[in-house]
Amino acid sequence: MSVLKLISHTLCPYVQRAVIVLTEKGVAFQRIDIDLANKPDWFLKLSPLGKVPVLVVPTAQGEVALFESNVICEYIEETQGGAKLHPEGALARAQHRAWMEFGSAILGDLWGLETTQDGQVFAAKREALTAKFARVEAALGEGPYFAGAQFSLVDAVFAPVFRCFDVFDAYGDLGIFAATPKVRAWRDQLAQRPSVKTAVSAEYPQLLRAFLMRHDAYLLQQAA
Repeated sequence: MSVLKLISHTLCPYVQRAVIVLTEKGVAFQRIDIDLANKPDWFLKLSPLGKVPVLVVPTAQGEVALFESNVICEYIEETQGGAKLHPEGALARAQHRAWMEFGSAILGDLWGLETTQDGQVFAAKREALTAKFARVEAALGEGPYFAGAQFSLVDAVFAPVFRCFDVFDAYGDLGIFAATPKVRAWRDQLAQRPSVKTAVSAEYPQLLRAFLMRHDAYLLQQAA
């Protein structure tokens, strides 16, 4: 029987979203990691944007490739069994989708934080992230997850964000979560979720640290 194929990269946080959702749904899938610095031709034919993740779906007419992580997560939610990861009401679903996009905006700032060699850019990205997480703090309820007791697609989007900070913390406290106790509790809860734990390999921290070193990231100076 054909299974879903997830084309991925070992460090990509967008890939982790899809892995978490597939795991939460109990869906069998084949993960195929590629080198984004040396993209194979077969992958470029599948991915119009040349980015991961790509979900390859078997159909009676042949394989169909889906791209963009939120699209992939929504497709899995709509077509697979298991616990529902979106709320029932149309308005609540729309709100969740909006916060998923907000999580993507956070990843944009996070990319700048971890790759820049410039102290001013680093400070600007840290300030932007602090402000964004203040907005998240205001949106959170009693927890333990984004919308309360039930794990949702929003949780799947934010879990990879927090995982990056687990590595960054070794270089010093950036102060981004200092005034956000609800976010800190949410982060801790997500870190314990089995689907989140298994979304990356055991080598993930080492691989991310190597990535920072290759970019001579300003972040590394925070340990001084």
